[in-house]
Amino acid sequence: MKTPLITPEGLEKLKAELDHLWRVERPDTTQKVAWAASLGDRSENADYHYNKKRLREIDRRLLYLRKCIDDLKVVSYSPFQEGKVLFGAWVEIRNDRGDQKRFRIVGYNEIFDTKDYISIDSPMAVALMKKEVGDEAVVKTDAGEFVWHVTKIEYQK
Repeated sequence: MKTPLITPEGLEKLKAELDHLWRVERPDTTQKVAWAASLGDRSENADYHYNKKRLREIDRRLLYLRKCIDDLKVVSYSPFQEGKVLFGAWVEIRNDRGDQKRFRIVGYNEIFDTKDYISIDSPMAVALMKKEVGDEAVVKTDAGEFVWHVTKIEYQK
């Protein structure tokens, strides 16, 4: 189950995608379907079939985005978060081998197309929740347990 949280920036990104799909891509694709249909025989009309399929994909995504946006809870920065790893935090961690990582803990809908964001539902985020600088987090995965040390916590304000 995905935790229905999102940052203000993530919500704006989803709203921008919804707006673009509704105002730009859907009308353009609808126009292409109408043009392809006007050519006559649709049974072997690749433009018609491709654009009808694309229109269904757009409509599916629009439906998902509308429902998703309505169900999400926006979590903005609050001063009480300082010093602890909570939703929206940029976290730097290090293990005993010297490996370092830096990422932001965000909602599931924000992790795509961004290599340094992880979901709040991931094993790493679960292990790091409420930790402070200097704390040790044990991350449990199918591959085993891994120990990481929190070295820095920041928030976008």
